[in-house]
Amino acid sequence: MSSKLLALFFMFVTLVVASEDNNISFTYNGFKSSHLYLDGVAELTSNGLLRLTNDSRQQKGHAFYPNPIVFNNGSSSNVSSFSTTFVFAIKSEFPNLSGHGIVFVLSPTKGLPNSLPSQYLGLFNESNNGNNNNHVFGLELDTIMNTEFDDINDNHVGIDINGLKSEKSASAGYYDIDGNEFKNLSLFSGLPMQIWLEYDGVKKKIDVTLAPINVVKPKQPLLSLNKDLSSILNTSMYVGFSSSTGSILTSHYILGWSFKVNGQAQNLVISELPKLPTLDEKHDSKAIMIIGLPLISLCLILMVAIAIFHFIKRKKMFSELHEDWEKDYGTQRFKYKDLYFATKGFKEKELLGTGGFGRVYKGVMPISKLEVAVKRVSHESRQGMKEFVAEIVSIGRLRHRNLVPLLGYCRRKGELLLVYDYMQNGSLDKYLHTKQQRFTLNWSQRFRIIKGVASGLFYLHEEWEQVVIHRDIKASNVLLDGEMNGRLGDFGLSRLYDHGTDPQTTHVVGTLGYLAPEHTRTGKATTSSDVYSFGAFLLEVVCGKRPIEQVRECESESIILVDYVYDCWKRGEIIEAKDVNLGVDYVVEEVELVLKLGLLCSHCEALARPSMRQVLRYLERDLQLPDLSFLSLSSMGLSYGQCENFQDFGMSYPSSSMDRPFSHTSSIAESLLSGGR
Repeated sequence: MSSKLLALFFMFVTLVVASEDNNISFTYNGFKSSHLYLDGVAELTSNGLLRLTNDSRQQKGHAFYPNPIVFNNGSSSNVSSFSTTFVFAIKSEFPNLSGHGIVFVLSPTKGLPNSLPSQYLGLFNESNNGNNNNHVFGLELDTIMNTEFDDINDNHVGIDINGLKSEKSASAGYYDIDGNEFKNLSLFSGLPMQIWLEYDGVKKKIDVTLAPINVVKPKQPLLSLNKDLSSILNTSMYVGFSSSTGSILTSHYILGWSFKVNGQAQNLVISELPKLPTLDEKHDSKAIMIIGLPLISLCLILMVAIAIFHFIKRKKMFSELHEDWEKDYGTQRFKYKDLYFATKGFKEKELLGTGGFGRVYKGVMPISKLEVAVKRVSHESRQGMKEFVAEIVSIGRLRHRNLVPLLGYCRRKGELLLVYDYMQNGSLDKYLHTKQQRFTLNWSQRFRIIKGVASGLFYLHEEWEQVVIHRDIKASNVLLDGEMNGRLGDFGLSRLYDHGTDPQTTHVVGTLGYLAPEHTRTGKATTSSDVYSFGAFLLEVVCGKRPIEQVRECESESIILVDYVYDCWKRGEIIEAKDVNLGVDYVVEEVELVLKLGLLCSHCEALARPSMRQVLRYLERDLQLPDLSFLSLSSMGLSYGQCENFQDFGMSYPSSSMDRPFSHTSSIAESLLSGGR
């Protein structure tokens, strides 16, 4: 009998403890004599502030309530209701630029040892961000727009579940007492603000409300989310804060904090909260008296003058052109400031190449660390700019493994910047025309590059929602990724139109040697003119020669590659046209196939050329190449000099190239942005 009574006694004690744990609450009106768990750079100041970060870069700070909190009584899988409120302030070293924000977090562990600073907010890292096994709930106060996390802007409040892509977010602000007017707030203004987070365990609903500390809690929440946290939160969790710094010095403060399970968190007493530090506290009064007020005044005047000068210079340096119609393009518009820092101020050592359409720089985005190539294109005219940018944004939606992604653009006075994904191994041009052994490509690599570019061009012509005419297919615009796969890039000259319609007449743009004869006569770029350029590209890759090369002994005499290959074919020795650097390790049938296909694509008559769908089938041996002799191929049908009216067209301009400074081109650089299409 006594054993049963003892068992009942222990059961009673357990229920009482569980009940107490299930209704835990605490309130900090300032953090003097508190016993929070701190790690990283987090600290408690002498006047009772919780300072999550200090004046150091790329650091993180955490502060947690020291004991775990039970979020259910063990007899149910439902998470108990809970609420919290806290007052925070974010102070940046610059008035218009901020570092990173603060996250209120519920975590299975006390501290976040494997987390990273900067955009990861000291909460996650590259490998575990978004992992459903994290069991982490967060409320982020974010002051930087990270495109990789689909942030809506650089001043928002978001609800995070197991990762930094918010389940729901809203611009920072609050609704007035009537709920009719929304008032914006700047999270990094340095002013204290109060936020309320409430989870209803019955309705499975999360409400978040934000307001300045001198405003009573608004009736209408800033954002609400219907979400069952039962599968997210463990039986017991730790609650606290996480923050981090990046390249800009930012201090993150918590002035007061209240929390309760199964009930409303106790109101904070605003009058009892510690004061934020001011500029005056950073000066020693005795030093001020010794130096003297006149000297201090002079220094202040100089500092203000320097600050104004710096502000004006910085504002002018980072100024951009913004028009209302660009608001629809969202994240595809890059900030010039980000591109400036990514390229180290467009330093010469970051220069990848230069040409008639601008200079190309390597860059590393300051937050995401994404490697990019930034092309700066000069322009003065705004005519046609809206239509041109619209096409750039549309082309930015192209996704194919053999295309260099066009990530977006930026506009400034006098120039347009196009942002591409960076390709580690540079352009194919370097490997074909640089006479160094380390740049030599074997036949297997060349053939894979050819098929890759053909696949990408077929996607542009037939597989995407619109027809995309590249207009500048050549070796210097084919870039090689880390695995030496060929990717067609540089869409600065591309034009697109709907399937089933005819392209409009435009200026003649492109590179001499790759231009189809009908393009030079009519100015109309078509898929057939792209196929012609692809034919010249095929011969260039196999032969290791440019479409038009000057004879070293005679600068006025040139060798036309397509005529040279045609002569070899006519003699029955077409393999003789191959690059001597191929050696003997090649497949004769494949080399012969590509050379003949290059001649077929280079036919002077557009209707005689194959489509890119047929080209792919030829390369994959799914379709037999036609007998060239039945297509009436002759030097009259192939030679550049013999094509009708071609002798009337001849100009030479510098061309953009990622790896070589200049090439012979036939282009009208002004047409890129002058309004001509």
